[in-house]
Amino acid sequence: MADEQIIRYDAPTVEQEIEIVSTYRLENQAREVIPKGGFDYISGGSGDEFTLRQNNDAWSHKGILPSVLADVENPDTSTSILGHDIKVPFIMAPIAAHGLAHATKEAGTAKGISEFNGTIMSISAYSGASFVEIEKGLKGNPRWFQIYMSKDDEMNKNILNEAKVDGATAIILTADATVSGNREKDMLNKFVYPFGMPIVSRYLTGSGKNMSLNNIYAQSKQKINPEDIKFLSDYSGLPVFVKGIQTPEDAVLAIGAGAAGIWVSNHGGRQLDGAPGSFDTLTEISKAVSGRVPIVFDSGIRRGEHIFKALASGADIVAVGRPVLYGLALGGWKGVKSVLNYFESDLKRVMQLAGTQTIEDIKKARLFDIKK
Repeated sequence: MADEQIIRYDAPTVEQEIEIVSTYRLENQAREVIPKGGFDYISGGSGDEFTLRQNNDAWSHKGILPSVLADVENPDTSTSILGHDIKVPFIMAPIAAHGLAHATKEAGTAKGISEFNGTIMSISAYSGASFVEIEKGLKGNPRWFQIYMSKDDEMNKNILNEAKVDGATAIILTADATVSGNREKDMLNKFVYPFGMPIVSRYLTGSGKNMSLNNIYAQSKQKINPEDIKFLSDYSGLPVFVKGIQTPEDAVLAIGAGAAGIWVSNHGGRQLDGAPGSFDTLTEISKAVSGRVPIVFDSGIRRGEHIFKALASGADIVAVGRPVLYGLALGGWKGVKSVLNYFESDLKRVMQLAGTQTIEDIKKARLFDIKK
């Protein structure tokens, strides 16, 4: 374990609105202000980063067929999921350790989401902030809770109890991260978390501070199976999403075990390198789900076109991850709000040009295969 006296992590502290031309450009801007170890952790993938690249390349495999005589004006981006009416079809993905991007940690992200006023925050069990700290920023806005399960179910019950008291309306079981992916940048940087993890510290040997991701994952549950879905659903009484689904077979298995939602994701290219781009798996999974439960999609969302293509391929909503953290780094909660505003306006632009008035219209829109 590293010496706590030696480790110093100077996260950004600025709070300002940011001008966004493209969220791809935000990554390079954030590189300039986030300490190297933290930036590589946030931005990097596993192994050769093949899957990380595929998440971006997959968007070029399908195009949008516009309808130009569709009588569209001022597109409506509102939708609903599991009883929540939200003004946009995107939410905050569960990402660990927002404090790597900004000193305000998840509380800063939460305030940006609250000020945007119209979406859902997914709170990671590996948050560097407590539920109480996050709520100060979130101010009663809806939240889902993502769990990395303990090997001890009594611990899991305690965490679920706390999440429910905090107001979580759904549980997200991340099933694709039973061990850490081969994150070579983290190993080269000898990266350890510069702060603790209040939610899961109860089952860690240590608080999480100065611990590597490998060490933390090793103390979490490795054997994930359908019974875990049933346990989480039965004990919490809340709908359970299974996150990390990449095949139709796993989607069917999860629904059979009681999943109330499927979350199509490859963990942003951070787990199994060599897996396909997340978007390339979505259509077949959607066909297998066949509308029985809602589908959330993540991994690689950077433009309004990406949101559109995901919804047209079977997703009900998408989740945005890294761009929000880059916005947090560059502008604190105001930067988070700027990113969310960007996605809202960019999606409206795409909807207008594609001839779609509503989110339901997007779901009926036609995409075409792009020949290589």
